[in-house]
Amino acid sequence: MKATSIARVREFNRFYTRILGLLDKGILQSSFTLPEARVLYELNHLQPCSAREVALAIGMDKGYLSRILKSFARRGFVATYASQTDARVSQLTLTAKGMQEFNKINMASVNQIRQLFSALSETKIEATLAHMQAIKDILQSIPS
Repeated sequence: MKATSIARVREFNRFYTRILGLLDKGILQSSFTLPEARVLYELNHLQPCSAREVALAIGMDKGYLSRILKSFARRGFVATYASQTDARVSQLTLTAKGMQEFNKINMASVNQIRQLFSALSETKIEATLAHMQAIKDILQSIPS
């Protein structure tokens, strides 16, 4: 890959990171870091699930995920219980408090995207979505 192409990808990454505020101390004006918000999303999406399933879904280091899950447990966001099929595996679910936090951050994300695209015509929105899908399709086709 040419150095100029790499520079263009990096420039886009910096642009997109800034647009979404991904480097802010708390994502979406919340107390959650980006990794914590993503774990919260996956817990909601996959529940009940194991920590291994969450780690695989987001490609996160198991040690880092473990620290986030311990923090969530201390804050009352997640409940743990033994799997019905394998007692060695702990299953995770969001508590009512965890669901409340997920709902807040999810709504903030919806509002952020709505605001970001609010000045665009439906045609430009559809074009942007098509380009996003094309990027996703191309990157997913790369062998791991």
